[in-house]
Amino acid sequence: YKFDHIPSVAHLSCVNYTRDEVAGLLDGLKAMGIENILALRGDMDPNHPPKTDFQYASQLIAFIKSRDNSFHLSGACYPEGHIESPDMVSDILNLKKKVDAGAEHLVSQLFFDNDDFYDFREKARIAGINVPIQAGIMPVLNKSQIERMVYLCGASIPKKLARMLSRYGDPPAARGARGEQLSYRVASGVEGIHLYTMNNAGVARAIFDRVSTLFTV
Repeated sequence: YKFDHIPSVAHLSCVNYTRDEVAGLLDGLKAMGIENILALRGDMDPNHPPKTDFQYASQLIAFIKSRDNSFHLSGACYPEGHIESPDMVSDILNLKKKVDAGAEHLVSQLFFDNDDFYDFREKARIAGINVPIQAGIMPVLNKSQIERMVYLCGASIPKKLARMLSRYGDPPAARGARGEQLSYRVASGVEGIHLYTMNNAGVARAIFDRVSTLFTV
């Protein structure tokens, strides 16, 4: 749905849907006026066997494009490499497949060291990936949440933040570091910010208020 000027982005994943189910979802999204889709492979859950019509997000993107070219498609990218990828070169080549299939915009997995993102972005451009790349940031709300997400996605935690979390659990300084990190990203010319707030809209509002002077809305 749309709220005022904010467009919605539907998330579709390979592991959750068959081709026929995706086709039905596309028709429904079109009827509701949803124009943006984030196409993902999705996380494997050993307790729920995945659907097998699409093995990779690039296949899902190509299917959506072939069925209805009017959707604006986004894909995921991984500044430190996908946790299942053998190396960064392979990961970048797979990312290029998503873009070649029709992804017009990329959203990065969370990361905590800006240099990891800048290095990844340079590699992507060298590989011919020229679509906008949105930087992901996850506010530090509590230690256990951060540790769980790092375990799931393979992101690394800078030593300074690791010391804060180890000593204090959830220090105000760590929360502030995320705002500082976001400010640096905007200043470096990143093409959008994606906030991983874990369904906590108040966090997004607070961060936006803190850094709103950096943006032109």
